[in-house]
Amino acid sequence: MSLNFVPSLDVRGLAYAYPDGHQALFGVDLTVERGERVALLGPNGAGKTTLVLHLNGILTGGAGTVTVAGLPVAKAHLAEIRRRVGIVFQDPDDQLFMPTVREDVAFGPAAAGLRGPELEAVVRKALARVGMEEYADRPPHHLSFGQRRRVAVATVLAMEPEILVLDEPSSNLDPASRRELADILRSLDVTVLMVTHDLPYALELCGRAVVLSDGVIAADGPTGALLADEDLMRRHRLELPFGFDPTRKPATR
Repeated sequence: MSLNFVPSLDVRGLAYAYPDGHQALFGVDLTVERGERVALLGPNGAGKTTLVLHLNGILTGGAGTVTVAGLPVAKAHLAEIRRRVGIVFQDPDDQLFMPTVREDVAFGPAAAGLRGPELEAVVRKALARVGMEEYADRPPHHLSFGQRRRVAVATVLAMEPEILVLDEPSSNLDPASRRELADILRSLDVTVLMVTHDLPYALELCGRAVVLSDGVIAADGPTGALLADEDLMRRHRLELPFGFDPTRKPATR
């Protein structure tokens, strides 16, 4: 089969219980095609974080399988899997720890063996993709929160991932930073799985949404249709902002 037809992510029968006996996932099936942008929705405790941690092998040992671009998530492949699955955490300070932005973005590719002009080119390209080239020599802690989040995205893009996983990407952003990040995410030619409670942001950026609830996929379909289903939303403790109409197409910039 041509690689073009292999999905970015294929999860089959994924079940997982933590060592204390808490069962977080009860058999998740999820396929994300190349280039899709999918919102992963659900109430707190639904299993979203547990699912995400299986995508790059941080959690293993349960039932079922996870495959990224045709490669099974298994111990023998962890280095390549972690290149293919780039996770951007909710707090950018969890990812930025070097003296300068340039060094943070270079860290992953350098650890993978890139050096010299090739490494510099990768860093420049990643910073350009998030509009942060002019900040390359700044200390990350001198940047605004929104700028740090964009740099955190760049650290992941520098590894040329197959799938970009975003954990609450709009949290703590002011309206301008929120819009700037949305513009960046729309411009990226990469598969996106976005974990979010920000339902308008999900509708703006993701044509498809999946609701994870009590460790299983409770709904999967067009984002607008799911958000407009009042009964579905109520059953799974999802609430739209007051006055927000999910049937109205969001404005694009």
